[in-house]
Amino acid sequence: MIILLGGSSHVGKTLIAQKLMEKTMIPYVSLDHLKMAFIRTGQTDLTTEDDYKMRYFLWPFAAEMIKTAIENNQNMIVEGCYIPGEWKDSFTDDYLSKIYCTFITMSEEYLRKNISAVIEKACVIENRIDDEVDLERLIMCSKEFKADCQKYDIPNLEITLETKYDADRFADQILSEARAGIQTC
Repeated sequence: MIILLGGSSHVGKTLIAQKLMEKTMIPYVSLDHLKMAFIRTGQTDLTTEDDYKMRYFLWPFAAEMIKTAIENNQNMIVEGCYIPGEWKDSFTDDYLSKIYCTFITMSEEYLRKNISAVIEKACVIENRIDDEVDLERLIMCSKEFKADCQKYDIPNLEITLETKYDADRFADQILSEARAGIQTC
């Protein structure tokens, strides 16, 4: 079983991946780590500011990692904002039958009313160095990922004023949907 957690920055993908790992013992890969490996080794001229270009640079490598895991009958959780809306194009139906993907977004209202909590929880799992949060950019990115969900038929776990953020509940929901929607390895 492969679980992909995509979506905009600061929505809690890494924390949910951690919760999923704790519940399933399936390891997770952060695409941020892969990004930094390419940047630090000089394999790309892209920087940490080039999120959109980085998505399309990283995705072919991530897709091949996922294929390898499936071929080896291994389970994996992959999380990051670098999963493109058209991620399915990288796989045949046989691979797709073993992958569940959801994008996590936050509504504009949730972000506007809870930005201080979002910023406060940004380092719960990882130490974000020089993490300057731009509220308007977060809103725009969440809207773009939500639009990708509609365009590419990707489940969208949207955090709203009504749903609130609960990583354990979201991990349980994602795990339930993944188990129901894919054939496990």
